[in-house]
Amino acid sequence: MCDPRLVAGVAVLAFGWFGPLPGMVEHSFAAHMLLHMLVVAIAAPLIAAALARSLRGRAVADAILPLALIASLLDLFVIWAWHLPALHEATRTDGRIFALEQAMFLAVAVFVWVTALTAPARSEQAAALAGAGALFFTSMHMTLLGVLLALAQTPICRDGTGGAPLYGLSLLEDQQIGGLLMLGIGGAVYLIGGLVLVARVLRLPRQAAEQVRP
Repeated sequence: MCDPRLVAGVAVLAFGWFGPLPGMVEHSFAAHMLLHMLVVAIAAPLIAAALARSLRGRAVADAILPLALIASLLDLFVIWAWHLPALHEATRTDGRIFALEQAMFLAVAVFVWVTALTAPARSEQAAALAGAGALFFTSMHMTLLGVLLALAQTPICRDGTGGAPLYGLSLLEDQQIGGLLMLGIGGAVYLIGGLVLVARVLRLPRQAAEQVRP
């Protein structure tokens, strides 16, 4: 039977990629950011939760500590690189580059979430803390990028068609809304995920004590 989390994650991706948002990104930074958040903060953790369940106890789980570090650094590079003005403008004018961007966003986000949620039995505490660290790190750099976008006094890129953004917003207002979306969705979801993993670690000693009680 298919894992319902996988089904839900794929459904979110389908809505994001085949719904109205891709048609809006050429004119709206905020729409582009909302699509980004749907992929990395909603679809990716759902898909990763389904994948992590099948990976627990396997060899990949035993390498979770270095994998968490690699995943978080790779995620940092991909997210910040695609928000450089030249690359971001290219995604709004070239469908192939846009598809590449979205595929990379999904891949690195699933990588981060899988390493965060996969805890090998032999070192469950260390793995959970490594996963929490990866999520906290991602939350921090997403928050920083969101703040920079929201507080910027000049837009980082032009509209792909040279026209005005949607809903009568200025380029700067549109960008500021996008920054707030990254803060409110991306930064918050990754922060909450990290806190949940830390809470799991704090429960482990109590659970172990209960198991050894006569």
